[in-house]
Amino acid sequence: MTPFDIIQILFEETGLKREQIRAVVELLDEGATVPFIARYRKEATGELDEVQIRTLQERLGYFKELEERRQVILKSIEEQGKLTSELRDRILLCRQKTELEDLYLPYKPKRRTKATVAREQGLEPLAMQLLQAQSGTDPALLALPFVDPEKEVADAAAALQGAGYILAEEFADNADARAVVRELTWERGLFVSRPLRGKEGTVSKYEMYYEFSEPLKQIPSHRMLAMRRGEKEEVLRLTVEAPDEEILARLGGLLIPAASCFKEWLRGVVEDAYKRLVAPSIEVDLRLQSKRLADEEAIRVFAANLRNLLLAAPAGSRRVLGVDPGLRTGSKLAAVDATGRFLEHVTIYPHTGGQGQVESARRELLHLVTAHDCEMIAIGNGTAGREMEQFARQCLKDAGKKIPVVMVSEAGASVYSASDIAREEFPDLDLTVRGAISIARRLQDPLAELVKVDPKSIGVGQYQHDVSQTALKKALDAVVESCVNYVGVDLNTASWALLSFVSGISASQARGIALHRDLHGAFTRRDQLLDVTRFGPKAFEQAAGFLRIRNAAQPLDNTAVHPERYALVERMAADAGVTLEKLIAEPAQLERIDLKRYVAEDIGLPTLRDIVAELKKPGRDPRDSFVSAGFRDDVMEISDLKEGMTLNGIVTNVAAFGAFVDIGVHQDGLVHVSQLADRFIKDPATVVKVGQQVQVRVLDVDEQRKRISLTMRSGDVREQKSQGSQRPPKAEKKQKQVKAPEVKTNLAAALEKSGFRVKKK
Repeated sequence: MTPFDIIQILFEETGLKREQIRAVVELLDEGATVPFIARYRKEATGELDEVQIRTLQERLGYFKELEERRQVILKSIEEQGKLTSELRDRILLCRQKTELEDLYLPYKPKRRTKATVAREQGLEPLAMQLLQAQSGTDPALLALPFVDPEKEVADAAAALQGAGYILAEEFADNADARAVVRELTWERGLFVSRPLRGKEGTVSKYEMYYEFSEPLKQIPSHRMLAMRRGEKEEVLRLTVEAPDEEILARLGGLLIPAASCFKEWLRGVVEDAYKRLVAPSIEVDLRLQSKRLADEEAIRVFAANLRNLLLAAPAGSRRVLGVDPGLRTGSKLAAVDATGRFLEHVTIYPHTGGQGQVESARRELLHLVTAHDCEMIAIGNGTAGREMEQFARQCLKDAGKKIPVVMVSEAGASVYSASDIAREEFPDLDLTVRGAISIARRLQDPLAELVKVDPKSIGVGQYQHDVSQTALKKALDAVVESCVNYVGVDLNTASWALLSFVSGISASQARGIALHRDLHGAFTRRDQLLDVTRFGPKAFEQAAGFLRIRNAAQPLDNTAVHPERYALVERMAADAGVTLEKLIAEPAQLERIDLKRYVAEDIGLPTLRDIVAELKKPGRDPRDSFVSAGFRDDVMEISDLKEGMTLNGIVTNVAAFGAFVDIGVHQDGLVHVSQLADRFIKDPATVVKVGQQVQVRVLDVDEQRKRISLTMRSGDVREQKSQGSQRPPKAEKKQKQVKAPEVKTNLAAALEKSGFRVKKK
């Protein structure tokens, strides 16, 4: 496939202009990253955004893999001496991997089959005669000359059976026939779930799927993944029920010659080919396809949640006391300065022991707050989190200190504490102390701290362990990269882990930057990056615009203006008759600039507008401003909840069926999609996002199962409760299939007559 062909296909798939596609392809081939292309090559791509560019990148990868496989297949068939011009053309026109594999199937090396044995018995000529015969009344008459006891062909029935196996295999290898079965099974098939033998009537979380069926192509992602998990845990048995009779009728018309005189016998062969060879194979393919689609949707939701979490509002450069709460093992307190540098830690036991422990804990907490002039206290929301929050607030109140106390999600904190990154940062500290430091830093800058944690461990997805781990990692890494470059990174304070997500910077280069910084001190200019070992011009081009240097001699080094445009901005300042510093300091100066004067072959109005916007707010953080939210002091445990109670909460996870909300009782409540708003909601993500502060009311509480139902709708709670939430659809009746009684009646007789065993119902 030529590059032009790929561009044509992408043009047809995406509807983008050929020039846009060609520009993206060329830039990616040159090693440009998606964030760099989206931000600094708008003129070339026609202002394509990151989503569009990543889509093109993914499809390019797919077609490259397809092309590699195509060449392997062409070579294999050619070496067999079976590559005709017609087959070559069909292979070259393939755009789908399944279509390509279907064409290759007849030529693919096979293990020994029934058809192989029949060919060794010399029955292939008989098979061809039976397929092509246009006169005759009894296929057994054609089979008699092929009877040969020495070849284990005992009689005519055995000869017919062997010939049937040969034709069945050829029918099963027919690409057009497989396409028919695949299409009809996908369009009309049912995905059926039943309890595994011996599991009938047992209590499990999969009970709703004990007698369940739904059109294969319509199953929502979360239900598909739930049923597959039930199958993996050996509770459910999953099958695909295809419209068999309709498929057999279509296959008969496709595979049986119109002039054949042995149509009844051939129908039996077609049924054998379908049920024994094609249907099981296609079921596997379509189950994989439905799994892939379910994975894609689950990963999309996970990625959206992760993006919202990473872009949560930062508290900023404030001195923070981080608290990793605990009961028996005590609560770990760690103070950090405004840049996140660790200062001091202590362990307190305010929830165990006697009054002496409580008083000691109070003194230690206030000492750290006073000694390090802490401006905020961040408390992990895990075990004893609410108790620790109340204790800290009371201590501050008694001491007359007005310092915000904020609950912080500690999802993934334990993973970070035991990670290589944490050991590098704090080799001499205990795991729990590292956790307290991480909690403090999460309040300062969620993005900078969360990039150190494997995204899968952050807990904002559904069924993340059931989806393709390769696809999940690729998608989540792309989200982290996008968020990091969207916000920008302080070159002198960022950890190597954060730097490794900057456009064009690899993990080894990020470590090199951190080492260079330790040896030579802070960077004062962006171009000093070129002094870092193994950091060349290409890496500088891709990364420089996303790195910030505060108080740099060159003021543009603290902006998103790329160094390649510094001369242009300096020319703007000179034309305006002001210094560069004054141009940045006085936004009114920018309003007088006629941007059209600076349009050139390699720069247009989109980039010029971006430059002016950046100069108006140099080094700005695009994230929302931080706002602290608090839980009700009288609600600490699930037992404190009452129906109709109004609470503040924070959205912790968004799924296809609703949103989970932390209301401060150690167990998130669920706002079902039907309870998110007074109007119909199809996608919960259109109403809520991870990290959002919401007000909810309690619909129902099941203390035994630790389930909390919440609502965000207005109106009477009891009425909403009686209406109930949307449920997974009940098992549907099997769809009506095309009846072909004359085929069904004669198939069994024809099969039995030909020596096939017919299973009685």
